[in-house]
Amino acid sequence: MRPLPELTPATEWFWTSGVDGQLRIQGCTQCGTLVHPPVPICPVCRSREYEPTIVSGRGTIIGYTVNQHQWHPDFTPPYVIAVVALAEEPGVRLTTNIVNCDPEEVHIGQQVVVRFTNEEDIWIPLFELTGQESEADVVPEPRRPVARAPLSDDRFEHRSVLSGVGRSTLGRRLMVDPLSLTIDACLKAVADAGLQLEDIDGLSTYPGYAGMGMSEGGITAVEEALRLHPTWTNGGGDLPGPGGSVIAAMLAVASGLCRHVLCFRTVWESTYATLRLGGSGGGRSSGPSAWRMPFGAMSASNWIAMNANQYLHRYGATREMLGMIALNGRMNASRNPAAIYRDPMTMDDYMSARPITSPFGLYDCDIPCDGSIAVIVSDASVVSDLPRMGIRIEAVGTQITERVSWDQDTITHEPQVIGQSAHLWSRTSLQPSDVDVALLYDGFTFNAISWLEALGFCRFGEAQEWLDGGRRIALDGELPVNPHGGQLSEGRTHGFGFLYEAVIQLRHEAEARQVSDAATAVVTSGGGTPSGVLLLQRNDV
Repeated sequence: MRPLPELTPATEWFWTSGVDGQLRIQGCTQCGTLVHPPVPICPVCRSREYEPTIVSGRGTIIGYTVNQHQWHPDFTPPYVIAVVALAEEPGVRLTTNIVNCDPEEVHIGQQVVVRFTNEEDIWIPLFELTGQESEADVVPEPRRPVARAPLSDDRFEHRSVLSGVGRSTLGRRLMVDPLSLTIDACLKAVADAGLQLEDIDGLSTYPGYAGMGMSEGGITAVEEALRLHPTWTNGGGDLPGPGGSVIAAMLAVASGLCRHVLCFRTVWESTYATLRLGGSGGGRSSGPSAWRMPFGAMSASNWIAMNANQYLHRYGATREMLGMIALNGRMNASRNPAAIYRDPMTMDDYMSARPITSPFGLYDCDIPCDGSIAVIVSDASVVSDLPRMGIRIEAVGTQITERVSWDQDTITHEPQVIGQSAHLWSRTSLQPSDVDVALLYDGFTFNAISWLEALGFCRFGEAQEWLDGGRRIALDGELPVNPHGGQLSEGRTHGFGFLYEAVIQLRHEAEARQVSDAATAVVTSGGGTPSGVLLLQRNDV
C-alpha cells in the first residue's frame, strides 16, 4: 500500500472528495480564486470564506520524472511522478502519478485527466494521458525579481568576520557517534580562530534537532557536551538554509549580543542508513510531505528532477550539461584529500551510470556521508588579533520572492534560488564579474545550474553554451566552481562544506586546488527551502 496522508480538518475534504469521481480544489467564495494546497485565507482578496470547488479534472504535464529507484517497498519502479497544472488555473498544480501508460511515453505538454484510486479512507487523484497536447505553454518564464532595497548604507554584514573553520573526518559509514564528529569539528574551529571554549558566547546550527541522520542532536546536545554558557542560541529548520545559521549568528554579533558564535552542521546519514535506524516509517504523512509521499515522490531527487526536465524541455539543453557539473566536481575532488570520491570520471561514465529518477543518474546525486563542519562568526573588531586571516562578509541574500513550495511556483529552475540571488546583489556594489570562485550547492547537478543562472553568471536557459564544455568552471577557468569537488564528490555536508571551502580558498590555504589570487567568493548553501547566499572577501581587498 502506498503511504497515505493524514486526514486533518483542513485537508480531509480533499482526500475524500474523489468518492464521486470529482476533483475538488479550495475555492474562495468571494473572488473565485483557486488555492492549493489549502490555506485558511485567500491569497488574493484575503477573504476567510472558501469551499471545496469542483474542477474539470483536466490539466497539462509541466514537470515529470520517471523514477527508477526503490524508495518505498510498495512503489515498484519504474513509475512516473508529475506536476500537473490544472486547466482552470495553471498556477494551481498537483504532484501526482501518470498511470496506465508506458512511462517512456510521458513528456511535458501532454494533456491529462484525473482518475482516482481508493485506499482505505483516501481517494488519491492520479492522472491518465488523453492523447492530446497542450497548444499553449502554461509555465511562465522565470524573471529576476526586484529585491527590497536596504534601509540604509549601514550593513550588518560588515560587523562580523568568519574567524575560524574546523572539520571532522568525512567518510562513508564511519560508525562514529554524530556528537563526537561535531565536537571534533567545533574544537578545530575554535582553535583555528585562536580562541578558547570560554570565549564562545553563542551557538547556532541548522536544522537543530532532526532525525534521519541529519544532525547530532542540536544546540542542546552540543551545549551539554561542551558545558558552555552562551548568551544566545539558535537552530531550526525554518532558517534560510544551512547558511542561515551563519547569517543569524552575524545578526547576533552585529547587535552586540555575542562576540564569538560557534556555528555547526553535522550529518551521519551513511551510518544511520547502515544501522537501519529510525524504524519502518509506516505512519501517515503530514504537512508538506502529505502532498508528495502518496505519489512515491519520496526524495528531493524526484522533486528537483521534475524541474530539471522542464528546463531541458524549455531550453533544449541535454544531459551533457548536467554531466559537465558532475565531471568538474570529480576533477576538482581528485586534488582534495578529504573528498570521498576522487577517481577519474568521463562523460561516458556519467551517461551510463545507474538511472535514479530521470534525468538524474547516480552521478547527478550527492554522496550521503558522515561528517561535521564548524564555522566561527566573530565581531569584526577582533580581526587584527586572529592567528589567520578573518574573512569579511560583503553581503548576504535571504529575501523570499517565490512561493515556498516545490511544485506551486518556480519549476524552470530549483525553487528558492532566484529571489535570494537578486537580494544578494541589491546589498553590494559588486557584480557577478567580480567573483573569483563560486561555491554552488550541488545536492544534484541541476542545483548548480540553477544557481549559475540565478546569480547572473549567464542568462536563464543559456548555461549549456556558457559552460563551454566545462572549461569555464574548471579550476583554471573564468569562474572556478566547487574546487573541493562539491557535494557530488566530496560528500553531502548540506551546505557547510561550501562555507569551509570558501574560507580556505580566500585564505589561500587550499594547496593543490587553490584558485589563483582568489579574493572574492560567492557561497550558496541550499535551495528548495529558503536559502542563504553569502558574498565573502579577503580582508586585504
